[in-house]
Amino acid sequence: MHAALAVIFLTLFSGGGFGLIALVAIVNDLHIDGGLSPVQTLAAVILSLIFVTIGMLSSTAHLANPKNAWRAFTRWRTSWLAREGIFAVAYYPFAFAYLVWTFVTGAPEATVGLILASLAGVIGLITIFCQGMIYAVLRTIRQWNTALVPANFYAMGFAIGATLLAAVRIVTGESAGVFVGIAIALIAAVAVMKAIYYFWIARPSGPTIRTATGFNRSTVRILDQGHTFGTFLTEEFGHTLARDKARGIKLMMYFFAVIVPIIALAFAVADQSAVAAVIAAVSIVFGLGVERWLFFVEAQHVVNLYHGRQRC
Repeated sequence: MHAALAVIFLTLFSGGGFGLIALVAIVNDLHIDGGLSPVQTLAAVILSLIFVTIGMLSSTAHLANPKNAWRAFTRWRTSWLAREGIFAVAYYPFAFAYLVWTFVTGAPEATVGLILASLAGVIGLITIFCQGMIYAVLRTIRQWNTALVPANFYAMGFAIGATLLAAVRIVTGESAGVFVGIAIALIAAVAVMKAIYYFWIARPSGPTIRTATGFNRSTVRILDQGHTFGTFLTEEFGHTLARDKARGIKLMMYFFAVIVPIIALAFAVADQSAVAAVIAAVSIVFGLGVERWLFFVEAQHVVNLYHGRQRC
């Protein structure tokens, strides 16, 4: 499938921003490793707002007529896309209110602040689920029609958020052993869950041209695709990636999204290195950006069965 940069940015940055605000709420609610200081809380919430805003603004670039974007909110009863938009917008007042509360009072762990942070975090987690379900409910694309999709969205959002949170802790000069440990554990979870996902989509299952046409007892081939130079469907949904190339890109993704962040975080916590912490954050965002590209490119719509492909 054609990988639109706007949608890649949407799922990548907004997921990381929502994961970050949820972790801020959890850390301050449970007072993990002493909780976050007012400066760290402000920095983390601002990063969350920036990431979510980048994702939301990039989504409008995918619209043919951006001025009609409001229509995307009107089908909330049946559309996961509409639900995502509604919850994404609902996140902002609570996140901004928590930001203002922390700035004015300097007490991010006060009851009012924790309520605001918790509401923003819960709304963010619901939004991530809605994002994943947009793809998971599409029965026409086998690679997406699985509960592994929203599960991976959660894992990646939390991994980015935890890495950013550890970086904030280190850059502000405080010990971050616990936060680095959480980030490394979540990055490892991403590695395992993506391996499970890649194994699952590689299985020779799903619809074939034989099941699509109902001729299950004989070999079926399309003799005339009805076009010579391609159509919108073949351009948008007919992207193919050679197996060797896909394997190489997946290795690159694991290198930047898993290996480099873990090593950089280890150096960062050992030497209290802000540079290493920033490298970890940049690397995981880039690496999971590659994963987002693969997520779309490897998706095969069943319409390809009627344009010469034998299996999807």
